[in-house]
Amino acid sequence: MKDDGQEAQVAGTTVAEVMAELAELEDPRAREVNEKHGDDHGVNLSKLRALAKRLKTQHEFARQLWATGDTPAKLLAILICRPKAFDRDELDVMLRAARTPKVHDWLVNYVVKKSPHAEELRLAWSADPDPVLASAGWALTTERVARKPEGLDLAGLLDVIEAEMRDAPDRLQWAMNHCLAQIGIEHAEQRSRAVDIGERLEVLKDYPTPPNCTSPFAPVWINEMVRRQGGK
Repeated sequence: MKDDGQEAQVAGTTVAEVMAELAELEDPRAREVNEKHGDDHGVNLSKLRALAKRLKTQHEFARQLWATGDTPAKLLAILICRPKAFDRDELDVMLRAARTPKVHDWLVNYVVKKSPHAEELRLAWSADPDPVLASAGWALTTERVARKPEGLDLAGLLDVIEAEMRDAPDRLQWAMNHCLAQIGIEHAEQRSRAVDIGERLEVLKDYPTPPNCTSPFAPVWINEMVRRQGGK
């Protein structure tokens, strides 16, 4: 891995040049679709990833792109940064400035989950009164449920989900529902309770699901994934 001084030479480009290239990738039809999901850009994400692949890892350049405040630039920054190079407070500030769902999701999944500060931020964000930040905390909790459940109070998490998920704002509700499903999928001893909570709360029960896709309604999601895993 090259150091930051070498990285700038690898790119041979400037923030202004990259911003101009991102502007050329703007597609009004893509923007129309994205805006329905709360995202304010029209850049094809496959083309964005191709640009990131060409630029390679450039952490300081990523910081400069993020500082523009432009959504495609922030997405590109996420793809070319070094996740472990951000300190805890920097990641907290970045999440609070993420604004759009796609930037928020990519930041959590591609950067924070790989950070040595992930657990500290999970605890802080889960308790934050801002439901968008709280949703990031729940996303990190879901990651732990699946990958490192040791030390988690799964029954306690189900208590909170049971009490709060139905009336939670959309993004927080979605994150809590994902955690509910993950607990049911990964932990057989909690499965019947997780399914029962999902059935009683009926969160996302009527969510439109395309053919050949699994419903996000927790009881259906849990049972289908357990079936695929051979009923374990």
